[in-house]
Amino acid sequence: MAQKKGLLLINLGTPDSSDPSHVGRYLREFLMDPFVIDIPKVLRWVLVNILIVPRRSHASAKLYKKVWMKEGSPLLVHTIALEGKVQKRLSEHFEVVAAMRYGKPSIRQAILKLKEKGVKEIVVLPLYPQYSLAATESSIAKAKDILKEVLPEAKARFVPYFYQTEAYLDAVTKVTQRYLKNLSWDLVLFSFHGLPERQVKKTDLTGSHCLKVSDCCKEINQANQNCYRAQSYATARALAKRLGIKDDQYEVAFQSRLKGAPWIRPFSDDFYRELPNRGVKKLVVISPSFVADCLETLEEVQMRGKEEFVENGGTDLVLIPSLNSEDPWVEAVCQLAENYQPNT
Repeated sequence: MAQKKGLLLINLGTPDSSDPSHVGRYLREFLMDPFVIDIPKVLRWVLVNILIVPRRSHASAKLYKKVWMKEGSPLLVHTIALEGKVQKRLSEHFEVVAAMRYGKPSIRQAILKLKEKGVKEIVVLPLYPQYSLAATESSIAKAKDILKEVLPEAKARFVPYFYQTEAYLDAVTKVTQRYLKNLSWDLVLFSFHGLPERQVKKTDLTGSHCLKVSDCCKEINQANQNCYRAQSYATARALAKRLGIKDDQYEVAFQSRLKGAPWIRPFSDDFYRELPNRGVKKLVVISPSFVADCLETLEEVQMRGKEEFVENGGTDLVLIPSLNSEDPWVEAVCQLAENYQPNT
C-alpha cells in the first residue's frame, strides 16, 4: 500500500470564544505578526499592546458575539467541516488536517498530527484564493518553520494561490448561481478583504507598476503576478464572465481596513453609501477572498453593510454565502491537493 500524503489546510484564525480576554489574546498573536504589521518590532509591540488591543478587544468581542454559533466561531466550524468532508473524499491517499494561522488548532498541532500518522510528503494549502504577504506568505513561512523543526525529513509542496484555477472558479460559480438565480438585483459588488497599499507595492517585481500606473490591475502581467489587488480584479472578471454578469453590472471593492496607513481602494463601505444615489436599490455582495463565512462577511457585510446600505436609500443587500463546506468546494480542494500547478 502506498504511503499516504498529508494535506494541511490553513485558515487565518479565530479567538477561542467571544470573551474579550480571548479576543485580545487572538488579536495580539495576529497583529504581532511582522507579515501583518510590517514595522520594527518595538514599535509594533507598542502599537499592538498599548494602542490597539486594549481598545479593540472589547469592541471586537461584541461583534464576535453577533455571529458566534452554538458550535463555535463560524470560521472554525466551517473549516473543520471542510476538513472532515475532504478527508472522507481523499481517505485513500491523504491524511487531512486543518489549522489556524492564529489561534487553535495551531499549525504546530496539525503538523504533529501528521507526524503521528507517519506522512513523509505534505501538501500545504493556505485557504486564501489570492496571494498576500499578510495571509498567504505568513502561513507558508510559519508552516515551513514548524516543518523544519518537527518534520524535517518531509517533502512539502505549497499552494501560494488558486484564484485562477478552474477548480476554485467552478466552485464559486456553482455555489453563487444557486442563490443568484432566485434573486432580483440591480448590481453585484465583489467585496474582497483589504490590504495596506505598501503590502501590495512590495509584491511588485518591477517596483514601478502596482498603484503607480493607471489601470495597473487591468490584467495580470509579470510585474503584478503576485499582487493581491490585481488577482482580486482578475477573480472578479473571471467570475462575472462565468455568472453572466456584464461589465456595467458589477463593481469591485475592498473591506475590513484599519485606520492609519493608506489601504487599497475602492472601499466597500463607500459603495454602501453611494450606490443608492446611483439608483441601485437591490445589491448583491459576493466575497471571493473568503472561502468560509466569518466575522468579516457575516457582521461586516450582512449586518453592518446592509444596515448602512438601507439607511442611505437602498432597499435590500443580500450576501451570497461563502464556499464553507459545500460539495463543489470540497471537490475543488481535492483537485487542488492532487493536481495543483502554479501556472495553470
